[in-house]
Amino acid sequence: MTITNDNSPITKLQRLFQRELLPLLGDLRLAILLLLAIAGISISGTVIEQGQSLAFYQSNYPEDPALFGFLSWKVLLFLGLDHVYRTWWFLAILILFGSSLTACTFTRQFPALKAARRWKFYDQPRQFEKLALSAELDSGSLANLAPVLQQRRYKVFQEGNKLYARKGIVGRIGPIVVHASMLIILAGAIWGALTGFMAQEMIESGTKFQVKNILDAGPMAAPQVPKDWSVKVNRFWIDYTPEGSIDQFYSDLSVVDNQGKEIDREKIYVNKPLRYRGVTFYQTDWAIAGVRFRLNNSPVLKLPMAPLETGGKGRLWGTWIPTKPDLSEGVSLLAKDLQGTLLIYDTAGKLLTTVRAGMYAEVNGVKLYIDEIVGSTGLQIKADPGIPIVYLGFGLLMVGVMMSYVSHSQIWALQQDGSLYVGGRTNRAQVAFERETIEILEQLKTPGIEEEVAIAST
Repeated sequence: MTITNDNSPITKLQRLFQRELLPLLGDLRLAILLLLAIAGISISGTVIEQGQSLAFYQSNYPEDPALFGFLSWKVLLFLGLDHVYRTWWFLAILILFGSSLTACTFTRQFPALKAARRWKFYDQPRQFEKLALSAELDSGSLANLAPVLQQRRYKVFQEGNKLYARKGIVGRIGPIVVHASMLIILAGAIWGALTGFMAQEMIESGTKFQVKNILDAGPMAAPQVPKDWSVKVNRFWIDYTPEGSIDQFYSDLSVVDNQGKEIDREKIYVNKPLRYRGVTFYQTDWAIAGVRFRLNNSPVLKLPMAPLETGGKGRLWGTWIPTKPDLSEGVSLLAKDLQGTLLIYDTAGKLLTTVRAGMYAEVNGVKLYIDEIVGSTGLQIKADPGIPIVYLGFGLLMVGVMMSYVSHSQIWALQQDGSLYVGGRTNRAQVAFERETIEILEQLKTPGIEEEVAIAST
């Protein structure tokens, strides 16, 4: 004889889980609260720039005056709002919401599906009084009713003088599919937060690079960062409108292996990225990297151009070119775009002349040839292995929502004491179900025979 210890710690934990924790997790109010929290946090992640530098947050979220009186850069970084989707507390909320969905699925949806699949006959006329729609017929029989229901795609079960029919069981499966799809979406989001990364690079045209400037990455993102291949910027250029504004900027990118062999090549622009091995390269920005020039008969020289502060009045890059070997004299070159025009200023800040790429200007007794203004492409690089999982979840979510709109309809019938009792109910589309039931009853009518029909409304 085996004696079970009902007071063991494991048994107590099981009881606590089943009686206290599981009902709490399956509470619809908790799920709604968590969903609202996720939505609010996601909005904050959209409003607050993610993955920027410390200097950016110090400049845009100063301590005095703090945004809303409290949101300074220190508070923002302490709470992790600069990478909110990877914070431990946001992932914990996602896991808690997933646990709530799972508990609701097992405590509510699966029992509801099990009850819907189980057929139960009514063997007493009074049971029909509880139905939203019921009728007592003086004529008709189960033998006539069964084929009528089958024609309307009901699945019919009959036992003696009792009949049960149902259709639309897929409508009961739909909520389970919806819950499962949301769990898949949450799993994809969590997996992406743990294994994804985001980087930004400003790469000069004609150079090769590997992803280094990673701004945000999950704790398991290292395998996603490219190591055995790199990207070469073959060319970067900008198309301008006739008015001189930017129409579109392009980058011709090549994926090359460690031996320098080209594996893939793509011309990218805004909204048309390069994708390779789960890493996506987006065209997001541009800059002027430098200028190639000659002084008289010198070889081609190159100097970098640095961005200048304009007080929000556009973008401007500049550099200083010496015109004497001892660096005692020189000129400043300024450019605002890649259209090829440069402004030349002397040391006193006086505009001397303008020059275009491919031309020259005489300054300080020397000929300054401008061969090329070199541009840089600004790339945002992302890897998110959770995206396919999220897409799968959203696909199933749409299927589940459509399935949920299917009405689950049930009809009972009992033939007793010369009368045929018929009743039914549905979980949605009540008017359509009432119309269908009345049509079924009309088909059972026999001319000259009176019937008493009682329709009870809930």
